[in-house]
Amino acid sequence: MKDLTLYRNIGIFAHVDAGKTTTTERILKLTGKIHKIGEVHDGAATTDFMEQEQERGITIQSAATSCVWKDHQLNIIDTPGHVDFTIEVYRSLKVLDGGVGVFCASGGVEPQSETNWRYANDSKVARIIYVNKLDRTGADFYRVVKQVEDILAAKPLVMVLPIGAENEFVGVVDLLTRKAWVWDDSGEPMNYEIQDVPADMVEDVETYRELLIETALEQDDDLMERYLEEEELTIEEIQRCIRKGTRELAFFPTYCGSSFKNKGVQLVLDAVVDYLPHPAEVNPQPEMDLEGNETGSFAYVDPEKPLRALAFKIVDDRFGALTFTRIYSGTLSKGDTVLNTATGKTERIGRLVEMHADSREEIDSAQAGDIVAIVGLKNVKTGHTLCDPKQPATLEPMVFPEPVISIAVAPKKKGGSEKMGVALNKMVQEDPSFQVETDIETGEIILKGMGELHLDIKVDILRRTHGVEVEVGKPQVAYRESITRRFEDSYTHKKQSGGSGQYGKIDYAIEPGEPGSGFVFESKVTGGNVPREFWTAVEKGFASSLEKGVLAGFPCVDLKVTLTDGAYHAVDSSAIAFEIAAKAAYRQTVPKAGPQLLEPIMRVDAFTPDDYVGDVIGDLNRRRGTIKAQDSTPTGARIKADVPLSEMFGYIGDLRTMTSGRGQFSMSFSHYAPCPKNVAEAVIAEAKERAAAA
Repeated sequence: MKDLTLYRNIGIFAHVDAGKTTTTERILKLTGKIHKIGEVHDGAATTDFMEQEQERGITIQSAATSCVWKDHQLNIIDTPGHVDFTIEVYRSLKVLDGGVGVFCASGGVEPQSETNWRYANDSKVARIIYVNKLDRTGADFYRVVKQVEDILAAKPLVMVLPIGAENEFVGVVDLLTRKAWVWDDSGEPMNYEIQDVPADMVEDVETYRELLIETALEQDDDLMERYLEEEELTIEEIQRCIRKGTRELAFFPTYCGSSFKNKGVQLVLDAVVDYLPHPAEVNPQPEMDLEGNETGSFAYVDPEKPLRALAFKIVDDRFGALTFTRIYSGTLSKGDTVLNTATGKTERIGRLVEMHADSREEIDSAQAGDIVAIVGLKNVKTGHTLCDPKQPATLEPMVFPEPVISIAVAPKKKGGSEKMGVALNKMVQEDPSFQVETDIETGEIILKGMGELHLDIKVDILRRTHGVEVEVGKPQVAYRESITRRFEDSYTHKKQSGGSGQYGKIDYAIEPGEPGSGFVFESKVTGGNVPREFWTAVEKGFASSLEKGVLAGFPCVDLKVTLTDGAYHAVDSSAIAFEIAAKAAYRQTVPKAGPQLLEPIMRVDAFTPDDYVGDVIGDLNRRRGTIKAQDSTPTGARIKADVPLSEMFGYIGDLRTMTSGRGQFSMSFSHYAPCPKNVAEAVIAEAKERAAAA
C-alpha cells in the first residue's frame, strides 16, 4: 500500500517562452532523474521529444514524467504554452491536483497565462507561482506580482524576495526562515550557500514577511489571536496555514528564480511538497450513472474502493497506442478486465507503464492517486471512464472547445487517400480539439483545429510521421438555399414509348418552412385522385431534390410541400412515375418561389483586455457581425456576437494583432440567415464558375 500523502500530481503551465520546459529539466536534474540537462534551444529537452517541438523550440503536446523529492513522488506534466494547444493544458489540469504557474520576469502575465489561469480556476486546481528568468534584461519580480493581482485577479503570497536582478541576480531570500540562498556563477544547482539577509534588504524582508504571516494566519483564528498578542509562532504553524490557504485557493505562494541559471528551483520543489495537496486532499470526483445523471456518490481516493479511472490523453507512438490514465479510486493491475462506460465494452489491461517523457518503466499495478499509461487499449478515447465492471459508474466527462479554423487537404499522390485516412484517424484519437470531416458538397477532406499553427503542425505530422504529402487549400463555406414565398403549381409527367407508359399528375403548394424545420411534407388529397400508395413516392422525389438548390447547387432547407390534388392512370401510373413528377416539379417551381441563399452565422465569444474593446467591436461590425452582449471580467471584457462564417477566416491572427497577442475567441454554429444581395451574387457566380470548370 502506497502512502498517498507522499504523492504530488502537478502540472507546469505558462505562456509560450516563459520557461516551463527548462524548469522541468532542472527539476529532473535536481531529483536525480536525469544526469545531463537538455536545453530547449538546442532541441534536447527531455519532455520535448517530438521532432516538431525540437525544431521550433516550443512544447506541442504535454509530456508526463515522475521523480522523487524529499521522499515524495512527483508526477509532473509539462504542458504547451501556445494558444493553439490549450487543449493539452485543459485536459492536464482536469486530472492534476496542483500546478506551478510559470511567468517570465520580463514578459509578465501574458495572454496564454490568462487562459491557463482561467482553466485552472475552472478546475479548482491549487497553484504556486514561479516567476522565472530573473536574470533577463528587464526582469522585475515586483511588477509581475502586481500584474498577477491586476490582470489575473489573484492573490499572490510572496514567499521569497530576489537578491539583485538581471545580470546581478544571484539568489533569493526565504521570508519564513529569513535566510538568503546565494548561488555562485558555476551554473551548478547545488553550488549555493545559505547566508544572512543582505543588509540593504533587511527592511523589505521584514515588511514582506509581516504581510506573508498576516495573510496566512487568516486561515486560523486561534493562531491569528496569538500573533496579535505578539506571541512567537513556529514556522510549522505558519506553513500549516499556508498549506490550507493554498488548497482552498485563498492565495498562491509566489517564488522566483532563474531555471536556466539553476537558481531558485529547490525552493519551488520544497513548496510543491509543503503546500500543494496530495491526491486524498483534493475534492473527490462526482460519479454519474450511465445516462450522465449525478448519483450523489463520489470517487474517493482509496485503493479499497471500486475502480474509477479517467483516460485523459491518447498517444500513438512506435510501440502502439498509449492511454494516459488518472486513477481516482481503486486499484488497476495487469490482466484486469475493466469496463469503458462510454462504449459499454470491457477491455483487458495488458501492460501498465510509468512514463518518463518518451521512455517507460513497466509496472504490475497502480492505485488511486496514480497517473499511468496503459498500452494497447483499442476503443478508449480522451474523456472515457474506465471502471469496475461489477460496479459501473462514470466520471464527469471532459468538454472540449470547438475548432475555430479549417483547411481543405488532398493527398498529392493518387494512392494516398487510404494512407491519409488511417493517419488522420489516429491523429483524431490523440487530439480531441482536432476534427476531420468530408464536405458533402465539395468532396474535400476538411481539417478543423484551434488555430493556424495547430493545423500547420498537423499537416507536418501527416508528412513526417505518417509519410503522407498533402496539398493544402482553402475550404468552402457551407451555404444553404431556401425560398421566401408560397407558390401553387401543377406538374404532369407523361411518357409513352410502346407498351405500358408512365403517368403521374400532381397539384401542390411549396412554401417556406419554420427556421430549422428542414423538409416537411403533407398530403391533403381527398377522393383518391392520387392513391395513398403514391404519396410516399411524391415525398421521396421532393426530398431527394433538396440536396441541390437552384441558385448555386447548395442544399435547400426549411421547405414545406403540400400535395393538394392530382390524377393517375390505372395502367400507366406507378411509384416511379410520381417520384419523377415530384423531381421535375421541384425544378419547375422553386425558381418561382423567391429562392434565396442562406449563410452560416457563428456564435462568437471574444475575450479582450479592456484597452482594446473598441477596436474589437469595430472589427466585428466590419465583418457584418451583430454584437449581442458585452460582459466585464476581472481580466478584461467578453464580447458576444453573431458573425457570418465567411467573414471569420483569418480572424484569430487579426484579433491577436489588434490586442497585442492577448485576445482569445471561441466560435460555434448558431443558425442560417439570408445572405446580403452582393454576397449572394458573388457566391452564385463562383459556384457557376466551379460547375463550368468541373
